[in-house]
Amino acid sequence: MEIHLNRVDYIQVGVTSQKTMKLLPALGKKATQKVAVADHDGIITCFGMKKGEAVPVFKTLPGQKIAKLDLGGAAGTPQEKIFVCSGSQVRGFTRKGKQFLTFEANLTESINAMHVSGADLFVCASYIYNHYCDCKDQDYYLSGDKINDITCFSSENLTRFIPVLACQDRVLRVLQGSELSYDIEVPGPPSVLELYNKDGGQEILYGTTDGKIGLVQIGEASAATKWEIDNDKKKGGILCIDTYDIVGDGVNDILVGRDDGTVEVYGFDSASEPTLRFEHVLSESITSIQGGCVGKESYDEVLTATYTGWVTGLTTEPQKAEAGPGDEVRMSKEIQTKVEALRTELEQLQVKVLQGREQYQQTSQSSTAVSAVPVFSINDKFTLCQDDASYSLTLEVQTAIDNLLLQSDVPIDLLDVDKNSAVVSFSECDSEPNGNFLLATYRCQANTTRLELKVRSIEGQYGTLQAYITPRLQPKTCQVRQYQIKPLSLHQRTHSIDQERPMNRLSLVGQFSFAEIHSWVVFCLPEVPEKTPAGENIAFFFHNTFLGTQLEATYCKGEGHFKSDNISTISILSDVLSKEATKRKINLNISYDINDESVSYTLKMIHPKLEYQLLLARKVQLIDALKELQVHEGTADFLIPEYRNILDQSTNLLEEYKKQPAHLERLYGMITDLFIDKFKFKGQNVKSKVSSLLEILDNYELNSLLDFFNEA
Repeated sequence: MEIHLNRVDYIQVGVTSQKTMKLLPALGKKATQKVAVADHDGIITCFGMKKGEAVPVFKTLPGQKIAKLDLGGAAGTPQEKIFVCSGSQVRGFTRKGKQFLTFEANLTESINAMHVSGADLFVCASYIYNHYCDCKDQDYYLSGDKINDITCFSSENLTRFIPVLACQDRVLRVLQGSELSYDIEVPGPPSVLELYNKDGGQEILYGTTDGKIGLVQIGEASAATKWEIDNDKKKGGILCIDTYDIVGDGVNDILVGRDDGTVEVYGFDSASEPTLRFEHVLSESITSIQGGCVGKESYDEVLTATYTGWVTGLTTEPQKAEAGPGDEVRMSKEIQTKVEALRTELEQLQVKVLQGREQYQQTSQSSTAVSAVPVFSINDKFTLCQDDASYSLTLEVQTAIDNLLLQSDVPIDLLDVDKNSAVVSFSECDSEPNGNFLLATYRCQANTTRLELKVRSIEGQYGTLQAYITPRLQPKTCQVRQYQIKPLSLHQRTHSIDQERPMNRLSLVGQFSFAEIHSWVVFCLPEVPEKTPAGENIAFFFHNTFLGTQLEATYCKGEGHFKSDNISTISILSDVLSKEATKRKINLNISYDINDESVSYTLKMIHPKLEYQLLLARKVQLIDALKELQVHEGTADFLIPEYRNILDQSTNLLEEYKKQPAHLERLYGMITDLFIDKFKFKGQNVKSKVSSLLEILDNYELNSLLDFFNEA
């Protein structure tokens, strides 16, 4: 059953953070609901709709940036009190706007996640969880990785509150008091949590930064995953989730907001499996989503808040009513009044802009003029995509982007992104004296506020990628954002590895502290928490998103052990760790245990990828010649089926080849590194034999490659 929703824009506030908009409970059965939304200017805006116009209920004064907004109230009463957190402070307001609470949590870091239930307040900073009851400290927990969100529930079966933390290391941590009860592994870093049933129940919805959604049933001692929705269409990461029966079948539907502007509604089929019922794309990321009745009584809607502060409804109310002649006149009068009001507002704004420009010109030419740089917010994300082993760089600005300059001091490839409409141009750069390997400029079309880019790095080469963002503002100004490309940049955290594979080992022993070796691992590998873990030792597991090889890192004070089935990974780690130790004047005793079988194992893992890329390259080389033959002969019927198939698939083949520039060269490079590294650990320099290796790769056959590695 499909549903049809129509878009209505209500108001625009300042830039908003994740989960900062809520619908207050309706005062009557058919009454519309008021909306409370908080922004980066520290303002809480509460409004309702009357005759199609947004009518303010209250608006607070500006202050510190608001990170989260939640509703609360005494148990058994409507949850209509508004709670916001800014910095380490929590404030409470009534639905009329009267402030009744100011609570200082005394945390060293800003609160980034909050949940309110009755007299209980649950707050999280980066790694710290605190529980307060009636503003008195109850429980405290230090997490092993960054906390992205928190939710909490109690039910008739449970005698206590159960807090659940969404942590960056792909784990949901379930707490009991100040202790970890157990954790649940999820398929990606969880970014948001939501109770499936707000009236009770033990089912929790989670959304991940790589766009997956799941439902978990939480018990006292263990949890069960009910279902998961994969992100097959490569949509954006999940920023917000809500549940509301928008379809009207008596079952809560799941409302989802993503960071690429996609709004989705999932219903349930007869087998209780989630199915997509509705999808709409806005031009910027969705920071909050709610289901309710706002615009007109009896018409349900999905209400969203976007990054730049637009509060938008997707309503079940039909926008073009099929009505009689009298109704048409009435409708046209309503629309006429609305258009006239908008024209008046537009004229007033134009006058304000002209006055502002004149004032700016006068002040800028006066003798006491001071140049003021316009301040603008940037929402950026630099994440490793598991599917194609590339980094996705997403930049979102509160105003239109004029251009973006990318500069890198390490070799990286820019990949094509379908959603990106900006025009890219490359500048020649001299890598030797300046260390510039990439200079690329993206010129954006008018009103582009969001830009998505993809880059692929080479493992072993590390440095910095810099983005210079220039918006369409006067006077011209620019902000710089820096992103670290790490030595093992294509590795991603995982929960476990296959211990049966042939492994190479690297062991370090020296006079270094736990914090020092942890900082070296943070420097080498992505997705490792910057904070030194609690305890005396730690183990991390990784897999290489490009090749599928794996790595285990186990270390403590004075000792570190690294295991990998890829000898090149061990070689990179050895070089980088010894450099870092030398910088700090620490002597390292390094030992290796090399397994020759691992090289053959890695080559066999590369084999299907290499074979596929060689076949793709050969097919692409044939396309032009086959097209010429087809034009010359007037038909392609005389060609053998294989060639006819290449012609039929030519568009897809060219598109795929274009999306993966230098893919084949990368695989050649990895095999060459593997060859050099294998013999480096034996004390042999085989760089003179690389040309013979490349000849074998040009006439590729797996067995001859294996023989070459064994005989060299």
